[in-house]
Amino acid sequence: MLFSKSASKSHAPAHDDADDFSYVDPKACYLDAACQTLRPRPVIEAENEYYLQYNACGGRVKYRWGMTVDERVKEARRSVLSYCNKSEKEYAVAFTLNTTYGINLVLHQLPKKTFSTIVTSEIEHNSVSLPSMTWAANRDATRIVLARNEEGDVLYDVSDLQGAVVLLNTMSNIDGRILGNARTLITDTHAAGGIVLFDAAQGFGHAVSLLREADFDAAFGSGHKMYGPSIGFIIIKRSLLQKLDPFFIGGGTVSDAERSAFSLIGAGEEAHAILEAGLQNWAGIIGLNAAVEWLARQHERETRERSLAQTLFDGLRAMPRVQLFTQHPSSIVSFHVEGIDAHSLALYLSERDIMCRSGSFCCHAYLQHQLGLPPLLRVSLGLYNTQAHIDHFLSSLTTILTTL
Repeated sequence: MLFSKSASKSHAPAHDDADDFSYVDPKACYLDAACQTLRPRPVIEAENEYYLQYNACGGRVKYRWGMTVDERVKEARRSVLSYCNKSEKEYAVAFTLNTTYGINLVLHQLPKKTFSTIVTSEIEHNSVSLPSMTWAANRDATRIVLARNEEGDVLYDVSDLQGAVVLLNTMSNIDGRILGNARTLITDTHAAGGIVLFDAAQGFGHAVSLLREADFDAAFGSGHKMYGPSIGFIIIKRSLLQKLDPFFIGGGTVSDAERSAFSLIGAGEEAHAILEAGLQNWAGIIGLNAAVEWLARQHERETRERSLAQTLFDGLRAMPRVQLFTQHPSSIVSFHVEGIDAHSLALYLSERDIMCRSGSFCCHAYLQHQLGLPPLLRVSLGLYNTQAHIDHFLSSLTTILTTL
């Protein structure tokens, strides 16, 4: 039988949440969620279901496998919007390679001569900083880099926002700071004739309430940072989508093509296709849908993560040689240790099956050049982490510090 009846189900089979990460080696202490999270079983199984039961192209075929793909992809778009509390009438969802790709895709296709300034901040990932530089250079526009306070609010004057593209993260991948004044910033930017684009790679997994309440023009995310596959997505206002000046085009972006001319997809239900040139990662989209549905159920785990973040912060703050960069309890904590290089410290921890990130976390301009800091060690929590993981990390770090 070529087509399995189970493939027509709307979702993967239900699972006991306690079993979601049981495939992970019990000795492993994975503390690098800010880079990419582990994937719960429902996500892995949703992708496997695609490959094993209805491995076909979406948006192109009329046989049953392809029609099942189309149904699941539509579900994924709806799930992403629902998770972010946004309406299909106002917003569209497009799938991309990752957050960086999505930012570049929208930013460099904005209509020319509409915006004169790009505004960003000092604590941005290179995926924001570098495209903002090239956008300003290519358009002979002004680039403004603003400071953020310890809580994460951006410090601006309304005059900075005139005719501006505001491009900021909603949660820092350095220390978990949150853009707390997002709603005021958006109101002021719109009043000044500008638009607001959010790098929400960390925010979708840890601070989605901000995005739910914000009237942003576009937000960019990556599934691999929110318990899903390595795939990106964009939530974009339909009004902005229709104003883009597309140059990255191909199969899927047109309604018709002649020898020397073509017609792009217009407004309507399929408008997202203007950002989806070529064949898509169908398994990834279906896996992302499973991840979003899984995330929506994790209220108890989220409470536990906040408690673990407090324990981690308090434990590190009590160690005399530890210099905390992070100022408040967060799921992302960065620090350095007097007398020990962060890369060496990461290797010592790895010998104890503890996995942390060391370096500048793609924020070289701020950490290395503005602050002059050495490489840092970053500990970032996921919803799969437990008290045992935190205890093992703090105990191991204490032992290393008393030995070296």
